[in-house]
Amino acid sequence: MNTVAMTSPWRSALARPAVWISLAAVLGALAFGLLLVALMGVPVGDAIEAFAEGAWGSPYAVAASLNRSLAFALVGLGFVLAQRANLTNVGGEGQIAVGGIVATAVALYGGAKELPAGLAFVLPALAAALAGGLWGAIAGVLKAKVGTNEVISTLMLSFIAVWMVYGSVQSEQLLRQPVSNATTLPESLEIPDPTKIPLLTGDFSMPLHWGLPVGIVLAIVVAVVLNRTVLGLRLRAVGLNPLAARRAGMPMVSSVVGVLFAAGALGGLAGAFMLQGEQYSLKTGFSSSYGFDGLVVGLLARGSVTGVVAGSLLFGFLRSGGINMEMSANVPTALVVVIQGLIIVTLAGAAHRLDKKETPR
Repeated sequence: MNTVAMTSPWRSALARPAVWISLAAVLGALAFGLLLVALMGVPVGDAIEAFAEGAWGSPYAVAASLNRSLAFALVGLGFVLAQRANLTNVGGEGQIAVGGIVATAVALYGGAKELPAGLAFVLPALAAALAGGLWGAIAGVLKAKVGTNEVISTLMLSFIAVWMVYGSVQSEQLLRQPVSNATTLPESLEIPDPTKIPLLTGDFSMPLHWGLPVGIVLAIVVAVVLNRTVLGLRLRAVGLNPLAARRAGMPMVSSVVGVLFAAGALGGLAGAFMLQGEQYSLKTGFSSSYGFDGLVVGLLARGSVTGVVAGSLLFGFLRSGGINMEMSANVPTALVVVIQGLIIVTLAGAAHRLDKKETPR
């Protein structure tokens, strides 16, 4: 009986058409990608070997893939959190950028390195989360007070934030490292060692940092909030029928601003993890379109935290494998973008068909 009880959730999940359709979409997109590789004249075996080596071929590759997945997951969690209130947060890229700027500033000039062990890297991360939250809250205030579409406001704020990164690393009065000669790059100084997030293994051969368990805890918290709390129920009510929610006495302004603040804080924290756990200095292109990939992860998850985790792992390993394919097999990384696009289109189409079947006539 216990064995049946333990395996029944798995059987139930595997019996859902959406699971098999999603798997078929991924496999089909990968097969089409291999066809494109062959048409480019690259040996398919070499491309597969290079992809596997870059995605999971070594402890370093696995850690790099998981670190990328973590950033995607945090942005995706913010998306599904806002989505519960029928809000669309497309500002993950900007929230990552703002988080990176603030984490860099606090780590370099905010006195964080003088703090006791542990607090030295926690303070910049918390400051980045606060900055990302405030950046998201701007769109929340505009939405709640003047009715500005949050898709437009969060997207425009993303462009502003990306240019703020550019301006910060171009000016010595801001975050650019002192220019000593013509070869000095437009980037910040490397953050002090105490402000770097410690590695789980303590070994740079597998640079998996403590942001991963934090991300797991946050995923559990978001799942609980959405499905097991009054707050999750309130957000659903606000999203389904704002007028009825307002008449029921629910605080509309604080709900909208608060949920976009929370979504932005997750994006800002992703920026801190990227800066403090991997890159260690701020430079142009710091966010690397992670925010937009995280947005896609959130879209494909369809409000499910489990879907966010699965999608972020898929995209994280895809990106790592694609980078190595370009370096080792001369396959353009744009091919990975094509594969991602095929997965998105296929899953979106399949989801639409499933929704039509499930909708009563």
